[in-house]
Amino acid sequence: MARYQCPDCSYIYDELRGEAHEGFPPNTSWAGIPEDWACPDCAVRDKADFIPLDSGEVGEEAGPQSGSGAER
Repeated sequence: MARYQCPDCSYIYDELRGEAHEGFPPNTSWAGIPEDWACPDCAVRDKADFIPLDSGEVGEEAGPQSGSGAER
């Protein structure tokens, strides 16, 4: 599961934990958050402004390492 950070106030949305007071139960993916959602801490930044902190996609993390060419 991935995490996303507000660049203004450093609030972190964690998909694993969700955000109950915003109506997002645990395991709510980033894609499941409405596009018009604003940061619940500062309300200054929109969803589109959040910065991904880590990847929830298995293939993204393994991709660069598997193509290093070190074995050839």
